[in-house]
Amino acid sequence: MAERRERGTAGTGGGTTGKAAAPVLEIRDLVVHYGHAMALHGVDLTLSEGVFAVVGRNGMGKTTTCMAIAGLVRPTSGSIRFQGRELVGRPANRIAGLGVGYVPQGRRVWPSLTVEETLRLAARGGRDAVWTLERIYDAFPRLHERRRNGGAQLSGGEQQMLAIGRALLGNPRLLVMDEPTEGLAPVIVAQVERMIHELAEEGEIAVLLVEQNIGVALDIADRVGVMVNGRIAREMPAAELKADTALQQRLLGVGRHNQGDLGGDLGDDLEEGEGASVPSTAAPDEPERSQVYRVRRAGNAGSPSSGGAAPAPAPTRWSQANPLTSRRPEPEPEPDPRDRWVDGGREAAGATPAEPARLTPGEALDRVAYVVGTFDTKGTELGFLARELRGAGLRVVTVDLSTSGRPSTADVGPKEVAYHHPRGSAAVFSGDRGRSVAAMAEAFANFLPTRRDLGGVISAGGSGGTALATPAMQRLAVGLPKVMVSTVASGDVGRYVGPSDICMLHSVTDVQGINRISRQVLGNAAHALAGMISARREEPADQKPAIGLTMFGVTTPCVQAVAKALEEDYDCLVFHATGTGGRSMEKLADSGLLSGVLDISTTEVPDLLVGGVFAATEDRFGAIARSRVPYVGSCGALDMVNFGPRDSLPEKFRRRTLYEHNPQVTLMRTTAEECAAIGRWIAERLNRCEGPLRFLIPEGGVSLLDAPGQPFWDPEADRALFQALEQTFRPAANRRLVRLPFNINDPAFARALVENFREIAGPQRAPARAAARLQTATGS
Repeated sequence: MAERRERGTAGTGGGTTGKAAAPVLEIRDLVVHYGHAMALHGVDLTLSEGVFAVVGRNGMGKTTTCMAIAGLVRPTSGSIRFQGRELVGRPANRIAGLGVGYVPQGRRVWPSLTVEETLRLAARGGRDAVWTLERIYDAFPRLHERRRNGGAQLSGGEQQMLAIGRALLGNPRLLVMDEPTEGLAPVIVAQVERMIHELAEEGEIAVLLVEQNIGVALDIADRVGVMVNGRIAREMPAAELKADTALQQRLLGVGRHNQGDLGGDLGDDLEEGEGASVPSTAAPDEPERSQVYRVRRAGNAGSPSSGGAAPAPAPTRWSQANPLTSRRPEPEPEPDPRDRWVDGGREAAGATPAEPARLTPGEALDRVAYVVGTFDTKGTELGFLARELRGAGLRVVTVDLSTSGRPSTADVGPKEVAYHHPRGSAAVFSGDRGRSVAAMAEAFANFLPTRRDLGGVISAGGSGGTALATPAMQRLAVGLPKVMVSTVASGDVGRYVGPSDICMLHSVTDVQGINRISRQVLGNAAHALAGMISARREEPADQKPAIGLTMFGVTTPCVQAVAKALEEDYDCLVFHATGTGGRSMEKLADSGLLSGVLDISTTEVPDLLVGGVFAATEDRFGAIARSRVPYVGSCGALDMVNFGPRDSLPEKFRRRTLYEHNPQVTLMRTTAEECAAIGRWIAERLNRCEGPLRFLIPEGGVSLLDAPGQPFWDPEADRALFQALEQTFRPAANRRLVRLPFNINDPAFARALVENFREIAGPQRAPARAAARLQTATGS
């Protein structure tokens, strides 16, 4: 290899070969856009012979460069010349016919064709061809052994061999290889490495290699180019970079996970959405890892330029015009028979590369439909959803949540999602199926909210697939479209939907194959999501601020009076305090959709601590602390624990003070000891809140049943509750506890709630009229 490097000339400035022939590959000022996002900023690269490796972190434009050479994306401007012939503007099949072979990232083998069928379809050149089926079998004996197996039955290494063999059977002069060792076992990596060595040393083929495994890239290549933000930022002999570990770390960030080990992947398969933070694993004395931004390949591949002129390089990859102000597309002409389909759209025959792209509002960057699920087992069904959404005019990103380790055909592979687990991808691919699924669900719940282009999300699966997808959906803001097609949607879906607005659709049949039923159900789901995404509108500028109020049957008079007093100035959202209601209210607070909270009915806390059926979670009041919204709370219905029918009560509670609210709901009075625990629990969480806060204590009783002559009237239990609150609560300038001599449903207590809320929330449009309405509503 060293001898070959002495005479090699791959790359710019690599010397001469004594040949007058044009370089095998010459790229000049190559610019590529995906919609309005610039992916390549002017790539320059020359390959005369041997191996030229392009390295860099994910999202820098390496795969886009490969796809532009192969004719799979259309450049905005620039030149790609192969042996002196211009490739820009040629269809992919003609580029392959000229002698450019492409080994894509992820292998992309046909799952339904056998190895031999695939190779025979790819073979060109007849008996005199340099590369024949027999030579491929000689190079990869394992393929001969597996020649009757389908592509989906092959291991990752075998699929990679097949992808390389498929490209070689086109008898290329240039072989473009994108991540050929990704996801392969070390023994297979070594075999692929030897194969590339042999190809280069024979001199028949020049190789452009994109490789995340920096050790492999530097061992194989003559020269190496470091790609940063869509440009070749630096080029040098591979031996020079291999010998300088400090330079590797400065240019590529390698060596931070395993110092001195060149076998690691660059950036550990990082892929972040815009603005997402990348957890650092660097040592304290090392610099933080830089953020990586990736332009997702989906939808239109045109340029945002106008008048056919190529745009100037933008300072960042996301410098772009507002797609919502772009012109609507002109009516599309009848297709020309010579047209071809590129990246989801038709490219007219003879079209110039600089033709601008025009996006409709539904195709804007923040309206992308994400199709997520386990593509190893549900790829057919998820692919059907993706096609239906594209057919409805939406851009689509597919995300694979598989934990099997099989090659993925999705836009975002499992490893990219798994990186978002707090303990990294190793926690997901642990070998234990149950733990792997739980860890992938956690990783996906961290991954999905980072996607800045997310317009809606849809998934389909059984109980496992539903458990994988819905926790992430629950993390998304209320109002963002979420659809789950599931086999379990006809049962109790509370744990899947939670406090969110997930739309669950029963699959009727199993999510297994496309048939007359699944085609209709999945199609309905896809078009429902498309409608939700397309119909989303911005709130009017004069929209009243929204506030959340919690209500229970026994606090209804109070909540109704408060809502009546505030309705002209606020959009009053009332939540039934049944466990899910409180979580939904706090979900909206976390999502930034509430301007304040009147948490009048905190009855979900006794159910949590004592064991009722309408229990809060341990995170009750957590959203108030995180969002710091103005908060006024009270003790509504803390005198009771909720159960189902009387005969469903646990035996230990059957001698307690009970009240049958209706045949399906039985209420149990809380004791003084329980009330003291409830008071401490609430006060401890209120102490964590740093936003403006008031908590009002109704000394005259906390519900309609907690009043003189009513079944739950227990002054001793109430005193224990109020004392525990007062003793545990820590007052501050912005946080106060207020005791009032009224029952919670007394009109005076409702007035106090409104006055305290207005004090901490600031003046609104008509406080005088609101005060008058409160007097009317409370009859005082």
